[in-house]
Amino acid sequence: MIPRYSLPEMAAVWSDEARMANWLEIEIRAVEAWAELGRIPPEDAAAVRERAAFTVDEVLERERITHHDIAAFVDVVAASIGPEGRWVHFGLTSSDVLDTGMALQLRAAADLVLSRLEQLLSVVKRLALEHRDTVMVGRSHGVHAEPISFGLKLAVWAFELDRDRERLRRARETVGVGAISGAVGTYAMVDPRVEEIVCAGLGLKSAEASTQIVQRDRHAEFMTALAVTASSLDAFATEVRHLARTEVREVQEPFAEGQKGSSAMPHKRNPIASERISGLARVVRANAQAALENVALWHERDISHSSAERVIVPDSCGLLDFMIDEFTKVVEGLRVFPDRMRANLEADGGLAFSQSVLLALVDAGLSRDDAYRIVQKAAADAWDREADFRAALGSNPEVHRLLSPEELNSLFDPARFLRNLGGVFAKLEKLPVEGA
Repeated sequence: MIPRYSLPEMAAVWSDEARMANWLEIEIRAVEAWAELGRIPPEDAAAVRERAAFTVDEVLERERITHHDIAAFVDVVAASIGPEGRWVHFGLTSSDVLDTGMALQLRAAADLVLSRLEQLLSVVKRLALEHRDTVMVGRSHGVHAEPISFGLKLAVWAFELDRDRERLRRARETVGVGAISGAVGTYAMVDPRVEEIVCAGLGLKSAEASTQIVQRDRHAEFMTALAVTASSLDAFATEVRHLARTEVREVQEPFAEGQKGSSAMPHKRNPIASERISGLARVVRANAQAALENVALWHERDISHSSAERVIVPDSCGLLDFMIDEFTKVVEGLRVFPDRMRANLEADGGLAFSQSVLLALVDAGLSRDDAYRIVQKAAADAWDREADFRAALGSNPEVHRLLSPEELNSLFDPARFLRNLGGVFAKLEKLPVEGA
């Protein structure tokens, strides 16, 4: 099942053609491994390699009779070969082919997602360095806190994307495992060397031990890595949505010529791409829950995982691939309004600088509690009565006694808050990005 939002390369990975092509290669390599081990004639293996073929339509038509996808596939492939087709699926069980084939698909899907993530990381890193000194107000609980730089906000994103990248790389390795161990994993009807030969030829690791299936903790790890990455994108998109609000308007998503934000209100420029990303992240997280449920199966195998995986795995891979591409476009075309950021920082008369004043008064000899009381009173006047915070402080006799007007004004310089960020941006500059 290919999700609606899949981009062409990802859709191809999860197509019936690709899935069955992987099955065919596994079946052929298993026959060749048997020949290498002297179990079947080499000429028969050569005939299998030369003649084995299928069409998706043939397999689906056969499946209407067998009600079993691998059995239908084996019937079609064996018939395409002739007498030597009797060696196809020799000693194997369905999950040997299904799980080893899915490992190839998961690896290919991971490569696409990682490539896409590399592009996003490159764009975010570049924008972060560009805005390292773009001052804005920081917010905690949605309330103005202290000044930060927009570049710092983006640097935080970049390092999170780097962690997502590493999680996905590890998950790719975890699921890059095949198993050809027979009906219940005992190798009773298939030589363990067949598994070794086939998996090595496909670039997969052999499972250390398996039942009739490759254990689903591996797939759960992969799916949770996708979900964590989707959640990172959700966090970033949510930030864009907040900063794009009319009363904030510090950034704006790309808005194309001729685009309409509302069918009713011509003025609207809604952050629709970011909202779409937040919505799809919920789907990917929900799919990860289903993958976790798939870990617990009956005994050596049941198929309760199979029906879920046919939906959630291609769905999540396709959705995340789309989400990364979509957010890359958002960041590439993001409109940033430094003047608006500065205006918001100064809109409340300098409340964001309250800690600077507090510490300066402590340095000047006041107890912390007394200093806090003075600054909090001035802040309350500014907050509740829309008074000017800096002016309220300047008119306080105690502040006037301890701090000169020049000293007080210097505490409201936002550059002071960025002076120790050099180390962050030095680490960001060193952050490796492939192709950058």
